[in-house]
Amino acid sequence: MTRRFCLAILAFPLTGCSSLYYNAMERIGKEKRDILVQRIVDGKKDQEAAKKQLRTTLEAFQELTAFDGGNLEKIYKKLNGEFTSAEDRAKDLSNRIKSIDQVSKDLFAEWEREISEMKDRTLKARSQEMLRDTKSRNQQYLKRMLQTERKMQPVLQSFRDQVLFLKHNLNAKAIGSLKTVASRLDGEVGILITDIEGSMKEADSFITSLSEAKS
Repeated sequence: MTRRFCLAILAFPLTGCSSLYYNAMERIGKEKRDILVQRIVDGKKDQEAAKKQLRTTLEAFQELTAFDGGNLEKIYKKLNGEFTSAEDRAKDLSNRIKSIDQVSKDLFAEWEREISEMKDRTLKARSQEMLRDTKSRNQQYLKRMLQTERKMQPVLQSFRDQVLFLKHNLNAKAIGSLKTVASRLDGEVGILITDIEGSMKEADSFITSLSEAKS
């Protein structure tokens, strides 16, 4: 396999229904099911990165609201940087969810076409049952992922509001008024992290079911 061919494959990791991408992956022995599993694994990594970044952003906000002397501008810039990173992690997760949804649809469409070509009624029925089960698990997994994604938005908006407010009013008095907000955000982030961890467990369960179905 040439280096150019490898680079061509890597250029399509998050694209939608791309026959070029699927054909390239098949040449190295990766079927749509394998691609789906890998994207779910990558989705877990995106969730873990988002979880860690939310904690870091919260810590930066708490550090600012606990300001008691020092370089206020420096502390604010740190918060703004962490918040920007949190938004980036959220976008990565959204893109990953779309890519998982697309490859699962392509996998199921292929599966249904192949079932229609089968003549053995017993094997056909078994394959249809496996398809229904995999579709159900996929739907449950994506639903959990989308719920987590939606819950991230209000938390990010709260951080966005605080960062913009501080940008306009970067002084000790303004910071003092946000101490109660820090406590509220601590609770919201804690709940969100629990949801993310639950979604990651759902991913593990789905990956296991896909692996068992293939074996």
